[in-house]
Amino acid sequence: MTRFWCDITSKSGAADLTSLNRRELITALLGWNVALAAGCTRRSLPPDGELLRTSFRAGHAIRDRKLTPSPSSLEDVTVVIVGGGIAGLSAAWRFLESGFDDFVLLDLEDEPGGTARGGSRGGFAYPWGAHYVPVPMAENESFIRLLQQMNVIIGLDDEGAPIVGEEFLCRDPHERLFHDGQWHEGIYPFEGASEEDLRQLEEFQSEINRWVDARDSAGRRMFAIPISRGSDDPEVTALDQFSMATWMDQHGWHSERLRWLVDYSCRDDYGLSIGAVSAWAGMFYFASRVRAAGEDPQSVITWPEGNGRIANHLARRAGEKLRCGVAVAEISQRDRGASVIGVKTINSEPIGFHAEQVVFAAPQFLTPHVIRKFDASNKRDTSAFTYGSWLVANVHVRDRPRENGFPMCWDNVIFGSKSLGYVTATHQSGLDHGPTVLTWYYPFADTQPKVTRKQMLELQWSDWAEVVMADLRTAHDDIDALVTRIDIMCWGHAMIQPRPGFVWSRSRHDASKPYGPIHFAGTDLSGVALVEEAFDHGVRAAEEVLQKRGVGGDSIL
Repeated sequence: MTRFWCDITSKSGAADLTSLNRRELITALLGWNVALAAGCTRRSLPPDGELLRTSFRAGHAIRDRKLTPSPSSLEDVTVVIVGGGIAGLSAAWRFLESGFDDFVLLDLEDEPGGTARGGSRGGFAYPWGAHYVPVPMAENESFIRLLQQMNVIIGLDDEGAPIVGEEFLCRDPHERLFHDGQWHEGIYPFEGASEEDLRQLEEFQSEINRWVDARDSAGRRMFAIPISRGSDDPEVTALDQFSMATWMDQHGWHSERLRWLVDYSCRDDYGLSIGAVSAWAGMFYFASRVRAAGEDPQSVITWPEGNGRIANHLARRAGEKLRCGVAVAEISQRDRGASVIGVKTINSEPIGFHAEQVVFAAPQFLTPHVIRKFDASNKRDTSAFTYGSWLVANVHVRDRPRENGFPMCWDNVIFGSKSLGYVTATHQSGLDHGPTVLTWYYPFADTQPKVTRKQMLELQWSDWAEVVMADLRTAHDDIDALVTRIDIMCWGHAMIQPRPGFVWSRSRHDASKPYGPIHFAGTDLSGVALVEEAFDHGVRAAEEVLQKRGVGGDSIL
């Protein structure tokens, strides 16, 4: 098997996917065990589907400075928000909540929401990316305020903790794991676990509980969502200097089952394996969602379209202030504010604005390409920001696959797979039989990001459909007869990667500071890609602008 891997990998260690045959492609992306299960017989592809991508051509033209629009005039507006993901939408929301409405919100895509957006087809709604949020804890007051506005949170208990409407909490059963040929409840493989496996699991949980109950000298939780509510105590930040794998090695935790659980969790939230993710981020995943030691993690809030429900609410609130299909090519400081120049993607018509202030809610890797003289006039290191690629497939089935063991859940995970399994889009709607959509997730956790993004652009729908079906067949041997359509989304720069040394670095800290009239927002400024982090930064950036203008009242953060 070692020789086979040497044959299909490049000198960089990443597979050259475009030159592989079917079996080699499946092996490179899903592992040799899935490739062996897929066999050599080629099965027919699903009858329909399409490959979707973000507007990468316009993005690459901006990056390479090939997009040089020259509008004949500039529209005067007080504030321009660049980027219509959750951060930009949240900045707009905060402006409108304060009574300030002299702004426009520009987004490259035809639909806002970024990686939080959802989709629909044939009467089914489903996510294209992020698909849940944990019930926020009492300290996350601004996010609670948003969910109250959405009628998701219907009250507060005596301790100030939110009460969520029952219809928004994830229905039972929540999650299951395909292991040793059948489905089991939960995602830890208890069946067949040794005494040593269980001892290490108990030790791991005890260590997490220790961090959950700990408080720093200011009374803050060691890990909190958003991270601005948590601790920056040296004991906590020191965890950012090495990997999660190293941290587990230090504790002597080598159980294959425990390490798989932790690795799956890190790939799920960060798109990184435990050997590549910061130990701080790994601990954050487990400790930030538990209110007190010994309690279960916070319940999950979800919708059929995932966090598209949040994006759609914010977009409706923005209303006509939101202008989609605008590629911003240049932001330049001027004597009184800044100019924002771009084109309408539908017809390449130049468009421009003169603004007193700008909220830059796009990823940090774009700043040196869009903001003129950015590199020459400050010491910020945007190269420290690295992003992972993802594949999301919405698999339409005419009926539920035959089950072996625990029944279909909201979250369905395959042990040993490099994918993250799938969520069932109709689970929250109470439809447990008949047609549904399975939303399948794959993080490119084991290849170099630049190589992966290039490969994603070169492979075709049929290539990706082969991979999706091969993975699903490992758990559902009758899936081929049930699939009617697969739609696939390639996310090239999907998530910020919290690699060791980044989350508590000077680079990340400085990136949030205003640059003249330009204020920054985005989940990458936290180092972890969560809706709550994007919302927090969007609100913060909006409040920076409001404060400078002397409007908006007290902070809601």
